Amino acid sequence: MFLDQYSLLTAIGFSSAALCITLLGAWLGSRRDLFLLNWSLGMAFMVAGILLFATLKDRYTASVHLASFETLIVGFGLVYAGAGQFCFARAGWGRVIAVTGCGLVAPALAFATGLSGVAIVVANFSIVAILLLTAWQYWIKRSEFRFAMISNVALYVMTAVSFALCGIMLLAGKQYVLASIPSNWAEDANSIVVIIGLTGIGALSLMLNQSRIARFHRIEALTDPLTGLPNRRALTEQYFTISTRRTAAVLFDLDCFKSVNDVYGHAGGDLVLKRFADIVTDNLRVMDMAARLGGEEFCVIMPNTSQTSAFVLAERIRKQLAAETISLDGSPVRVSVSAGIAVSVDRQRNLAALLQEADEALYLAKSTGRNRVCGSSVRLVA
Repeated sequence: MFLDQYSLLTAIGFSSAALCITLLGAWLGSRRDLFLLNWSLGMAFMVAGILLFATLKDRYTASVHLASFETLIVGFGLVYAGAGQFCFARAGWGRVIAVTGCGLVAPALAFATGLSGVAIVVANFSIVAILLLTAWQYWIKRSEFRFAMISNVALYVMTAVSFALCGIMLLAGKQYVLASIPSNWAEDANSIVVIIGLTGIGALSLMLNQSRIARFHRIEALTDPLTGLPNRRALTEQYFTISTRRTAAVLFDLDCFKSVNDVYGHAGGDLVLKRFADIVTDNLRVMDMAARLGGEEFCVIMPNTSQTSAFVLAERIRKQLAAETISLDGSPVRVSVSAGIAVSVDRQRNLAALLQEADEALYLAKSTGRNRVCGSSVRLVA
């Protein structure tokens, strides 16, 4: 090798330390993301394990050799916990402690029998097990960010294989008791793979976290925080141009909603808005989209539908709300809604034009008594 093992260990140590500091800085900027803290602590333990291993250069001590691996196992266990938090929003500490605990106890028991080489073999395979379990978590969640997640899986598996080869070489050489640090091609390859693996895993983990944050902010920007429905911006992005023939737009506007806010306050009004949003959502087809346009105005877009079907949906929602008794400050309150419908029969029609036509039908419903559904050619009256 053009680099000795200790030079490679130094590179691993610096790489792990840099990742530890970077991940800790990321966690300090977002304290709720505890997986960043666990990843940082895991890297810190790995640095400590590498430093312990480096002390063996001057004088080999089997107990220190084992201690370095035990410290690495704790580090990989914390990374495993962080992966669980990132992928599933929970570390599963019971499972993490059980797996890491077995990884610590098994080598110690082998070492207690005087078989230091076997202890290191067991420690290598303990790390393999933790790495593969970590990879499995990313594999399960690969659909979220397919390329990055699968790349992360590949790096974990590659690193696991390098540790497995180290254990296999010790067994193949019948090195059941060690008097010096193992030196063979597998150990050298493991050092190189760990440098590549940890660096790649760290970079991908940070990228995945930033991608998730960006996605969260985008979803937040396109979602009405009160009802959880898409907002006007989301509706416009989805249906800027109507590309499907026979697309219906249904505009809903709660009747005399200002009086609800005046009597029961905005908290009472918010309860009414959320309940109405639930009623709308419960009546949608899979391909339909509901959005809150602002205030007490809502919209439903229905692709591939007839005007009659759109009226049936709007009327069902209107009747359901009219029959609903909502408790506000202990008082039963009934609220009604008016709706206007427009149906596009041409492709490539602008959404704004379709909504304008639906708004005109809504105005007709409001001006002719409220609590009714109107359209360009059909009117349903409560």
